[in-house]
Amino acid sequence: MSEKSSQNKSETIIRTARAEDARELREIYAPYVENTAVTFEYEVPSVEEFRARMEQTLLKYPYIVAEEDGEILGYAYTGAFVGRAAYEWSAEATIYLKQDKQKMGLGKKLYEVLELISKTQNICNLNACIGYPEVEDAYLTKNSVQFHGHVGYDFAGKFHNCGYKFGTWYHMIWMEKSLGVHPDNPEPIVWFPQLTNAQLKKCGMTISH
Repeated sequence: MSEKSSQNKSETIIRTARAEDARELREIYAPYVENTAVTFEYEVPSVEEFRARMEQTLLKYPYIVAEEDGEILGYAYTGAFVGRAAYEWSAEATIYLKQDKQKMGLGKKLYEVLELISKTQNICNLNACIGYPEVEDAYLTKNSVQFHGHVGYDFAGKFHNCGYKFGTWYHMIWMEKSLGVHPDNPEPIVWFPQLTNAQLKKCGMTISH
């Protein structure tokens, strides 16, 4: 690559999602609701509902976006796994990319940052809930399972014919990834807003001032 083309190459930054991103993130999510069984949600949430979900997540967990030249290309976040106290050191990971921005390394980059943040929070396990077709169709393929396997997730369990969408019954599987050693006496979870800028930068985040 020439020096000139290298200089013209846009930089992808990873930053914390902001409330004003809600409309743009909803636009990324909407086609997955309307045209796929990747999510089992039937109706696209309103901008207000989407924003409320983001803000609720950010009280404790990371909600991050990949941005290039001011355009958000995708987002990822974690949330509570089941919700009981003993599950505190596990979290559920979720990711969505613009459909024309898949298979470009963005998902891997978002998940790498998400994992580093989770480790900094003292989270030990990440889990992913994934729709899974008996036979691939126009609404659901096995791409998400393949992606999660590629970034180090292992199969954990399968729920059969538990999701009905577009006139078809779909399975749901869980995949899991261990982020390291499980200590005998784990440190308390550090809530995302308590992490310092220095810690976030170390995880690969771009910090706005």
